[in-house]
Amino acid sequence: MSLKQSQAVKKQGQIEVPRRIAVVFPGQGSQTVGMLNELAESYPIVEQTFSEASEALGFDLWAICQDEAELAKTEYTQPALLAASIAVWRILQDTTDIEPLYLAGHSLGEYSALCAAGAISLGDAVQLVHTRGQLMQQAVSGIETKMAAVLGLDNSQVISICEQVESNDDDAIASPANFNSPGQVVVAGNAKGMEILGQHIQCTGKKMVPLKVSVPSHTSLMQPASDALAEKLAQCEFELPEIPVIQNRHAHEEKTVAAIKKALAEQLSHPVLWTQTMQKLADKHINLIIECGAGTVLSNLAKRQETPIVAFPTDKPERLTKLFDKLNEE
Repeated sequence: MSLKQSQAVKKQGQIEVPRRIAVVFPGQGSQTVGMLNELAESYPIVEQTFSEASEALGFDLWAICQDEAELAKTEYTQPALLAASIAVWRILQDTTDIEPLYLAGHSLGEYSALCAAGAISLGDAVQLVHTRGQLMQQAVSGIETKMAAVLGLDNSQVISICEQVESNDDDAIASPANFNSPGQVVVAGNAKGMEILGQHIQCTGKKMVPLKVSVPSHTSLMQPASDALAEKLAQCEFELPEIPVIQNRHAHEEKTVAAIKKALAEQLSHPVLWTQTMQKLADKHINLIIECGAGTVLSNLAKRQETPIVAFPTDKPERLTKLFDKLNEE
C-alpha cells in the first residue's frame, strides 16, 4: 500500500484545482484500547515509533495501549496519543509525497503537530505531554470536576450562560473549554458549577452530554498546571516549525519559539478555538484534511463546520486505503 502521486491535481468540471492539504492531529478522547494494532501488522514503523517513545519515557507505551485502565490515566493517555499520531505521520511520509500547507492539533494534538513539523523531537514531546498529564491531574486533586458537550447552542449563548452561572455563585466554576464546531461547545468546571449550568441548558431545551474525561481541561481550574507547564516548556529545546502550525490559543500561526511556548502553556487554561482553526484552514483554501492519528473525531468535526472540508481518518488499514484512493485521483 503505497502512493507517490499525492500532489496531483483533481478536476472540477473543466477546471483543474490544485490539492491543498492540511493535516490535523487528535487530542484526548480519541484513544481506544489497541489503537493502531491493525496498522502495526503492515507498517513496522508503528511499533518502532512506540519503542522510541517508550525509551524516552522509561516505560512500555505500547503495552499501556493494550490496557484499558492504564490508557485511561491522563498521564499515559497523552503520550500514547502523541506516539500514535507520529507513527501515522511517519507512515504518510514513507508512502506518500504529500506536502501539507498547514498542520493543526486539537488540544494535546497541538504537540503532535509541532513534533511532526520538526519543532520538537519525539522524545522531548512525549516526556513533555507525560508531565502535562501529571500536572493537569494534580491541579484538580481533591476537586470533583466534570466536562460535557453542549449541543444546539451557538458560542455566544454558551459563553453568556457560563458567565451567568459564575457571576451568580462565587463557588461555581463553569466555562467553555472547546469550541469544536457550530452548535457544539464543550464546557467544564467543578461539580457545583456544572450542575447549575446543566439546569440552565435544560431550560433552553438543548442538550448537555457528559463526557468521560478525568480533568477539566482548558478552564481556570488548570491555571496551576498552566503555570507549572510554562516552567517545563522553558527548559525544552524547540525550533521554528518547518510547516506552519495553527495553534489553539489564538487560532493562528505563532512566529517565534517564545510565542509557541507561551501559546502551549496558556492553552491549558483557555478554550480550544477549533471552530476558528477550521475556518482559518477554509480561508486558506484547504480542500483536503487528513486526520493523523487515532479515531475519527476531527474528521467528523470537519464536516460540521460552517465551511465543510473533506476529511479522511487514517488509524486503520481500510481508512488509509480510502485516503490513498483519494490522493490518487486525477
